[in-house]
Amino acid sequence: MAEKLRTLRVRCSGHDRPGITASVLDVLAAHGAALRDMEQLVVGGRLTLDVIVDDTFTTDSKNALIAACQTLETTHGVTVSIEAEEIAEQPVKRSRSVVTVIAQTLSAAALAAVTRAIADLNGNIDRVFQLARYPVMAYEFTVADADNQTLRTALVEVSQQWQIDIAVQPQKLERRAKRLVILDVDSTLIQDEVIELLADHAGVRAEVEAITRRAMEGELDFAASLRQRVALLKGLPATVLDTVADTVRYTPGARTFIRTLKRLGFTVALVSGGFTAITDRLASDLGLSHAYANTLTVVDGIITGELTGEIIDRAGKAAVLRRIAVAEHIPLEQTVAVGDGANDLDMLAVAGLGIAFNAKPVVREHADTAVSVPYLDAILFLLGIRRDEVEDADMADNPQ
Repeated sequence: MAEKLRTLRVRCSGHDRPGITASVLDVLAAHGAALRDMEQLVVGGRLTLDVIVDDTFTTDSKNALIAACQTLETTHGVTVSIEAEEIAEQPVKRSRSVVTVIAQTLSAAALAAVTRAIADLNGNIDRVFQLARYPVMAYEFTVADADNQTLRTALVEVSQQWQIDIAVQPQKLERRAKRLVILDVDSTLIQDEVIELLADHAGVRAEVEAITRRAMEGELDFAASLRQRVALLKGLPATVLDTVADTVRYTPGARTFIRTLKRLGFTVALVSGGFTAITDRLASDLGLSHAYANTLTVVDGIITGELTGEIIDRAGKAAVLRRIAVAEHIPLEQTVAVGDGANDLDMLAVAGLGIAFNAKPVVREHADTAVSVPYLDAILFLLGIRRDEVEDADMADNPQ
């Protein structure tokens, strides 16, 4: 049995204001207290500060410490309590998971379902804090003593029942060390399917949509389906590519997402089953150095209905991720991939974190986690980045 240590827990609570923490520590230092642990939390302007010190005091010195701490109640308008307790000399190593909950709105009932599922697995919530209030609500829970995979399985059911996004990740160094994010383009970075916009100009939208839908749901081989769709574009003038590039719409939050990642030193890359004529424009606009897609063959200013060079299909996307990671000297466990269709599955599997963004059911089922709110920058919350941190950085770069 692990040896127990006698300690005192000094708890201070009340309205937060400058100087409270310093005053508590000054009192403890003046009485020779040996600090063992400390944690502070402020919620809605109210402070809770716990300080644990070794209980090596005589009766008289302990009484003097208690009296000194109680003076803080008058000077700072807080409540101070001191409680004797025993703790293990060597803290037990505990497995920990990070649970991120995201939704347009989060009710008490939905969060109760999340926390009840954690409790049913004997998980203990060490910490909860709010990541964002808008345009979505997001909370992060640190959970101890629950198996990560079992917890994920249980919370998938909660996610489906309450129509909220819940991500479960091991609380390990790798989560805070992500360095490469690779994004699918159509219906991920942008709201459109480029080949369908091109099909509008060729008058074959219905035919192309039918093939696209079956390919994205995994019913058709992507490379074969791509060739079928491209063949329907035969005879279009190449100038249509510029017209379409001018009309594509970024997904809400896309610029914020990429701007924040670049500010933090991430490498950001685009990989698409679409076409270089579009992705090169997007990469230039966003200041990205990596963009991979398929190349339409153009002869005498006319699209021939064929492709030139390497085909970026399901396997090709995963190969691009590996290629960029090697070029940037980034381990795969420090990579994030984001996509919505079946041709993204291999890429999501290879990445350290694979995220299904507003994705087809087959992709949501196989990805590490899913985001279904319509804002690309909500993915930042899965990386532990808070909304106010993003806004503060934007304001610093663009002072009024």
